[in-house]
Amino acid sequence: MRHGKHTFKIGRTSSHRRCLIANMLKSLVENDRIITTVTKAKELRRHADHLITLAKENTLASRRNAIAELMITYNTLTPKEAREIKKSESQEKAKELYYNTDRKVMNKLFGELSARFVGRNGGYTRIVRVENRVGDNAPSCIIEYLPS
Repeated sequence: MRHGKHTFKIGRTSSHRRCLIANMLKSLVENDRIITTVTKAKELRRHADHLITLAKENTLASRRNAIAELMITYNTLTPKEAREIKKSESQEKAKELYYNTDRKVMNKLFGELSARFVGRNGGYTRIVRVENRVGDNAPSCIIEYLPS
Protein backbone atom coordinates (compact mmCIF):
# COMPACT_ATOMS: atom_id res chain seq x y z
CA MET A 1 0.00 0.00 0.00
CA ARG A 2 1.23 3.47 -0.88
CA HIS A 3 -0.40 5.50 1.88
CA GLY A 4 1.25 8.89 2.25
CA LYS A 5 3.68 8.32 -0.63
CA HIS A 6 2.40 11.02 -2.96
CA THR A 7 4.98 12.60 -5.27
CA PHE A 8 5.18 13.70 -8.85
CA LYS A 9 7.90 11.64 -10.51
CA ILE A 10 8.17 14.12 -13.42
CA GLY A 11 10.23 11.65 -15.41
CA ARG A 12 13.40 11.90 -13.34
CA THR A 13 15.37 9.79 -10.91
CA SER A 14 15.05 10.62 -7.22
CA SER A 15 18.43 12.37 -7.00
CA HIS A 16 17.77 14.41 -10.15
CA ARG A 17 14.30 15.31 -8.87
CA ARG A 18 15.70 16.40 -5.49
CA CYS A 19 18.31 18.65 -7.13
CA LEU A 20 15.70 20.08 -9.51
CA ILE A 21 13.34 20.96 -6.65
CA ALA A 22 16.18 22.49 -4.61
CA ASN A 23 17.30 24.69 -7.51
CA MET A 24 13.75 25.78 -8.26
CA LEU A 25 13.16 26.56 -4.57
CA LYS A 26 16.28 28.73 -4.43
CA SER A 27 15.17 30.62 -7.54
CA LEU A 28 11.66 31.05 -6.16
CA VAL A 29 12.89 32.44 -2.84
CA GLU A 30 15.41 34.70 -4.56
CA ASN A 31 13.08 36.10 -7.25
CA ASP A 32 9.61 35.60 -5.67
CA ARG A 33 8.29 34.16 -8.97
CA ILE A 34 9.46 31.75 -11.64
CA ILE A 35 8.04 30.42 -14.91
CA THR A 36 7.95 26.65 -15.25
CA THR A 37 5.72 23.82 -16.41
CA VAL A 38 2.48 23.08 -14.59
CA THR A 39 3.58 19.65 -13.32
CA LYS A 40 6.81 21.00 -11.85
CA ALA A 41 4.96 23.93 -10.29
CA LYS A 42 2.43 21.67 -8.57
CA GLU A 43 5.23 19.62 -7.04
CA LEU A 44 7.22 22.74 -6.15
CA ARG A 45 4.21 24.27 -4.36
CA ARG A 46 4.30 21.52 -1.71
CA HIS A 47 7.95 22.15 -0.96
CA ALA A 48 7.69 25.95 -1.09
CA ASP A 49 4.82 26.02 1.42
CA HIS A 50 6.72 23.70 3.74
CA LEU A 51 9.77 25.95 3.49
CA ILE A 52 7.76 28.98 4.64
CA THR A 53 6.38 26.95 7.55
CA LEU A 54 9.96 26.13 8.59
CA ALA A 55 10.94 29.79 8.27
CA LYS A 56 8.06 30.89 10.48
CA GLU A 57 9.27 28.56 13.27
CA ASN A 58 12.74 30.17 13.14
CA THR A 59 14.55 27.65 15.32
CA LEU A 60 17.96 26.11 14.82
CA ALA A 61 16.36 22.82 13.81
CA SER A 62 14.10 24.53 11.25
CA ARG A 63 17.10 26.37 9.79
CA ARG A 64 18.97 23.10 9.43
CA ASN A 65 15.95 21.45 7.80
CA ALA A 66 15.66 24.36 5.36
CA ILE A 67 19.37 24.11 4.55
CA ALA A 68 18.95 20.39 3.89
CA GLU A 69 15.88 20.89 1.68
CA LEU A 70 17.52 23.69 -0.31
CA MET A 71 20.81 21.78 -0.50
CA ILE A 72 22.68 24.89 0.66
CA THR A 73 26.45 24.94 0.41
CA TYR A 74 28.04 27.87 2.20
CA ASN A 75 31.34 28.84 0.71
CA THR A 76 33.82 29.22 3.53
CA LEU A 77 35.71 32.46 3.51
CA THR A 78 39.45 32.51 3.82
CA PRO A 79 40.80 34.66 6.67
CA LYS A 80 41.95 37.22 4.12
CA GLU A 81 38.46 37.50 2.59
CA ALA A 82 36.87 37.82 6.04
CA ARG A 83 39.25 40.68 6.93
CA GLU A 84 38.49 42.46 3.66
CA ILE A 85 34.76 42.27 4.31
CA LYS A 86 35.19 43.67 7.84
CA LYS A 87 37.39 46.60 6.81
CA SER A 88 35.46 47.35 3.63
CA GLU A 89 33.57 50.65 3.51
CA SER A 90 30.67 49.10 1.64
CA GLN A 91 29.72 45.89 3.47
CA GLU A 92 27.04 44.98 0.93
CA LYS A 93 29.36 45.29 -2.06
CA ALA A 94 32.02 43.16 -0.37
CA LYS A 95 29.44 40.51 0.51
CA GLU A 96 28.32 40.35 -3.12
CA LEU A 97 31.91 39.69 -4.17
CA TYR A 98 32.69 36.94 -1.68
CA TYR A 99 29.41 35.30 -0.70
CA ASN A 100 27.45 32.98 -2.94
CA THR A 101 23.70 33.45 -3.32
CA ASP A 102 22.90 30.70 -0.79
CA ARG A 103 23.49 33.05 2.15
CA LYS A 104 21.20 35.64 0.57
CA VAL A 105 18.49 33.02 0.03
CA MET A 106 18.57 31.95 3.68
CA ASN A 107 18.54 35.57 4.91
CA LYS A 108 15.59 36.42 2.69
CA LEU A 109 13.71 33.26 3.66
CA PHE A 110 14.07 33.70 7.41
CA GLY A 111 13.84 37.48 7.30
CA GLU A 112 11.53 38.95 4.70
CA LEU A 113 9.39 35.95 3.73
CA SER A 114 8.74 34.68 7.25
CA ALA A 115 7.68 38.18 8.33
CA ARG A 116 5.42 38.51 5.29
CA PHE A 117 3.41 35.38 6.11
CA VAL A 118 3.33 35.60 9.91
CA GLY A 119 -0.46 35.97 10.01
CA ARG A 120 -1.22 33.34 7.38
CA ASN A 121 -1.78 29.65 8.10
CA GLY A 122 -1.03 28.19 4.70
CA GLY A 123 -1.42 28.72 0.98
CA TYR A 124 1.66 30.89 0.51
CA THR A 125 2.01 30.33 -3.23
CA ARG A 126 -0.09 30.96 -6.32
CA ILE A 127 0.03 29.19 -9.68
CA VAL A 128 -1.12 31.18 -12.70
CA ARG A 129 -1.27 29.42 -16.05
CA VAL A 130 0.18 31.24 -19.05
CA GLU A 131 0.50 30.31 -22.73
CA ASN A 132 2.21 27.09 -23.75
CA ARG A 133 5.99 27.02 -24.13
CA VAL A 134 7.24 27.82 -27.61
CA GLY A 135 9.67 24.94 -28.17
CA ASP A 136 7.64 21.90 -27.16
CA ASN A 137 4.14 23.31 -26.49
CA ALA A 138 4.32 22.28 -22.81
CA PRO A 139 1.71 23.92 -20.56
CA SER A 140 3.52 26.69 -18.68
CA CYS A 141 2.66 28.66 -15.59
CA ILE A 142 4.00 31.22 -13.16
CA ILE A 143 4.45 30.14 -9.56
CA GLU A 144 4.91 32.97 -7.09
CA TYR A 145 4.75 33.81 -3.43
CA LEU A 146 1.69 35.84 -2.54
CA PRO A 147 2.17 39.49 -1.65
CA SER A 148 1.62 40.46 1.97
